[in-house]
Amino acid sequence: MKTELILHDRTLTLSRFPKRANETLQAWDAGDEYLINHVEEMALPAGQNILILNDHFGALSCWFSAQHNVTMMSDSFISHKGTLRNLQRNKCPKIQFLNCLQEIPQQVDLVLMQLPKSNRLLTWQLSQLRNSLSENCSIIGVNKAKEIHTSTLNLFEKYLGETKTSLAWKKHRLVFSQANCHPITPVPAECEWQVDNEDIVLSNYANVYSGESLDLGARFMLEHIPVDEELRHIIDLGCGNGVLSIKAGQLNPQARITSIDESFMAVASAQKNLEKNLGPDRNIQVIANNCLDGMKDNSSYLILCNPPFHQNNTITDHIAWQMFCDAKDALNHNGKLLVVGNRHLEYPTKLSRLFGHQQVTIVAENNKFVIIEAIKNNDLNKKPNIK
Repeated sequence: MKTELILHDRTLTLSRFPKRANETLQAWDAGDEYLINHVEEMALPAGQNILILNDHFGALSCWFSAQHNVTMMSDSFISHKGTLRNLQRNKCPKIQFLNCLQEIPQQVDLVLMQLPKSNRLLTWQLSQLRNSLSENCSIIGVNKAKEIHTSTLNLFEKYLGETKTSLAWKKHRLVFSQANCHPITPVPAECEWQVDNEDIVLSNYANVYSGESLDLGARFMLEHIPVDEELRHIIDLGCGNGVLSIKAGQLNPQARITSIDESFMAVASAQKNLEKNLGPDRNIQVIANNCLDGMKDNSSYLILCNPPFHQNNTITDHIAWQMFCDAKDALNHNGKLLVVGNRHLEYPTKLSRLFGHQQVTIVAENNKFVIIEAIKNNDLNKKPNIK
């Protein structure tokens, strides 16, 4: 796998986070290269204040920190960690890190952005830029050309300002905009709704997965969360807005709840929702993290998991596998991992390799989803080497 980005007689060594053996994916894409080439042609004077939105693993932050004051804003804990590691690897100057719920800095000279996968997050970011930037500040976005639709440009025009696009290069296209639309269209920070047939009300920030309605996998999982008065600690891994945590807490009031997600907006939503639905006195902890990094082994009785199958715009299953491996470490002897996933992902086969065939059962299934239970047995061999 290529790890050296070479442009304009400079070389950066870049890796994805977390680092995997036999990595097959690059830490940057042609969109990063397109932005770098374009800005280099602009011949900016040194010391510009550059705001970089949604930098995947720090290629843009590393490149521009050499001569400019960089602020990197992202909703992804993994992107923050990956960017920091790459800055350190290349001995780059320090930059400022912000998540997407924090305020945009004052006196920004240039904004560079990788367009996010979620239109809700894009809309939120455009509205925040419009409210914070001067009209003479340029905003340059990039994405795969096939992902920049007329509707995408309409969002820029409505929530940010005058917008045009570049020619395509290596299947990517630049979007040029200014913060000058009138009138300014307000965008609410949260979307709130009641879960059908449940005593649960959810608030969702812009980048929460399925933030405008409950996704079908989570809805199916709600029907199969166990009730057990012996449960003392439940982990919701990839918690999103916290709906599974809330239901587990309602069914098991004696249990301590730990909710974990790599999205800062998901964590903020889950924190608010758990307190709202379970009450302020419940023993809950909500953490932004890369899977279960740093979690004590043999510390949980039940782990709930509704895994993602993409990272940024890349379809991948390695996050699910890390979740499963981390979950096995974190579970007590006879502790249970409960996973919901699309049927075609073949999670039962993979979990059988990890936990042992006799330890994995299908709890429920319908025409789209399957719920699998995997029980940890410390008497079995250690986990195999799974990619």
